[in-house]
Amino acid sequence: MTTAKTAIEVVAAETHDALAGLVQRDAEHECPGFGPAKVCVRVVAVARLPTRFGDFRIVAFWNNRDGKEHVALVHGDVVGQAAVAVRLHSECLTGDVMGSLRCDCRDQLTEGLAAIRKEPRGVLLYLRQEGRGIGLINKIRAYALQEQGLDTVEANLALGFRDDERDYAVAAHMLYSLDLRSIRLITNNPEKLRQLSQYGVEVAGRIPHVIPPNEHNRFYLETKARRSGHFIDFGGNPHLVEQSDPVLVEGMKEDPVPQG
Repeated sequence: MTTAKTAIEVVAAETHDALAGLVQRDAEHECPGFGPAKVCVRVVAVARLPTRFGDFRIVAFWNNRDGKEHVALVHGDVVGQAAVAVRLHSECLTGDVMGSLRCDCRDQLTEGLAAIRKEPRGVLLYLRQEGRGIGLINKIRAYALQEQGLDTVEANLALGFRDDERDYAVAAHMLYSLDLRSIRLITNNPEKLRQLSQYGVEVAGRIPHVIPPNEHNRFYLETKARRSGHFIDFGGNPHLVEQSDPVLVEGMKEDPVPQG
């Protein structure tokens, strides 16, 4: 009987599929790990995933830190490539699945996938970091505090958390495992740029990713811009073309932070 590992080897060899070949490569992978928690990941499965945005490959990762199962949605040939468009998306059950209007997470997910499909190649990492890292129950507790007048940062602090508990060491290792030489990050969040660079990812540029607000999430988005430094402009100012990345959204100010 053919073993699972042998079957993977046969498929990878017959299709010359570099992505599927990562499963075999990582079968016995161990490393010192990334970040303070020394997180190490392995590529454990690759499959085709047709979506309403087009066909992707979905890559499943195991990690040694916790039981969370992170995945990557891959468009095009990315293994060994440079300047790959990448979006880091943190899980949001209320937004991604239930269509909540309290945040812009679902729009960021769908617009991120659509933006990647317009590129020759790209990757969306779906990270199991619900509620900016505080978990679903605590996110709902934070919602309750926001209904009493606190903003999203104040609510997190009142619960004993930092304004953002997410750590992108696992994302950095996932990108390393996909063998991306450099990336262009689809983000408005300077902390993602800082952490990925800190963990050794070469960030060659930034692609702005601004979603128009609605009446329910405008204050939330304004708080992210004002309190967390996100590159979001609500003033309708003309956008000046940046040196290193294409303009996806009109009406943004020139990014004051140097790219790279």
